[in-house]
Amino acid sequence: MGNFSKAIATVDESTSREELYLTHHAHVLRLCRLLLTDRYEAEETAQEVFLKAVREQQAQTPVRSWQSWLTRVAVNACRDRRRSAWWKWWQEKQSEFDAEALPSHSYTPEEQVLNREEHDRLWSSVRTLSTRQREVFALHFAGWSNQEAADILGITTGSIKRHLFHAIRHLRKALGDHS
Repeated sequence: MGNFSKAIATVDESTSREELYLTHHAHVLRLCRLLLTDRYEAEETAQEVFLKAVREQQAQTPVRSWQSWLTRVAVNACRDRRRSAWWKWWQEKQSEFDAEALPSHSYTPEEQVLNREEHDRLWSSVRTLSTRQREVFALHFAGWSNQEAADILGITTGSIKRHLFHAIRHLRKALGDHS
């Protein structure tokens, strides 16, 4: 008997739920993925298989080999899933995946360059602000209230408002926003 078989035999004799899950989850999930071809359905079905295993343990039914038992239950659960009305409906409604129909969440190389240029322009403009304007703008950008920023910097809220106004006006002008 190989090391793997010894490990399985040891776990099969008297095993905790956690050991059972850790030892067999990958096998059950892989099997469900192969049988159902849908990752999410396979994950859900694998969880159902382990819920059945917990119930079997709670009933204190003797199981000779958990690996065999889990495999059998997984196959049956996948069959049940495929036979269900929902599965038939879902399979009929599925069409070939069309990546062009979905909006892309990644940027094209051109968009990446433009974003980088805008980012660089913004930060070079921020660097041209006076030290006080930069501090006030940074605190405002970080979500501090005018009063909190005034307390932190030791100046009045009127000064905060004035520095923030000038900072924003300067940044808009530097970035080409004339509103």
